[in-house]
Amino acid sequence: MNQPLAFIHPDAKIAHNVVVEPFAVINKDVEIGEGTWIGSHAIIMEGARIGKNCRIFPGAVISAVPQDLKFKGEDTKTIIGDNTTIRECVTVNRGTVDKYRTEIGSNCLIMAYTHIAHDCLVGNNVILANCVQLAGHISVGDYANIGGMSAVQQFVKIGKHTYIGGCSQIRKDVPPYIKAAREPLSYAGINSVGLRRRGHSDEKIAEIQDIYRYIYLKGLNNSDAITQVELEFQASPERDEILNFISNSERGIIKSPAKKGSESDY
Repeated sequence: MNQPLAFIHPDAKIAHNVVVEPFAVINKDVEIGEGTWIGSHAIIMEGARIGKNCRIFPGAVISAVPQDLKFKGEDTKTIIGDNTTIRECVTVNRGTVDKYRTEIGSNCLIMAYTHIAHDCLVGNNVILANCVQLAGHISVGDYANIGGMSAVQQFVKIGKHTYIGGCSQIRKDVPPYIKAAREPLSYAGINSVGLRRRGHSDEKIAEIQDIYRYIYLKGLNNSDAITQVELEFQASPERDEILNFISNSERGIIKSPAKKGSESDY
């Protein structure tokens, strides 16, 4: 149902049961899937590809040109998966020649005033709380949860199943399955609550915790820790995810906290 006070470019491809509220603007070269709701005063700009059953709240701006002085008007996209909610005044910029797209996965919750810059790749089931700010070229893994008012520096990678406390300054890569907090941002234990909610067994969580003891709590450098983990633990999807993430980190991973207690504190 399209309200007469909304503007929809005649070249936009809108599924038949999309709801567009009054004063929303949908430009050309836009595709919106079935069941999606576009709130009043939301602006969907060129290059947007929005999936099914999404909810775009008032004031959101999707697929604006990048805030990048190197951008020369290339044909790039913003891709949003199914069942994703984008709350009030969120801004998502489309890609540049780096990846030619900015992408948000399915089943995500992007809370109010969040900014997702050009060439970011956000996975599925991700939660970005209010006022999270992602600079360009960032990747966020599936099921990551970033607390409100956190800022992420360019090119940082955030692993899957991570939980990052609010107001964090994220300058280094955050490995999968962990919690991160403090200033400077550092390892704060395993995201055991999130892992249990998603079906990981106590045995698997204990394995992940033991792996991170080598990485963060035994005083080893990353290379030695990886070698020890490969020797001590059989290959598994979780072990390999952790080791591949650390081995491929270009910015380096966040550090262990200042020592205040024993390994059992984490």
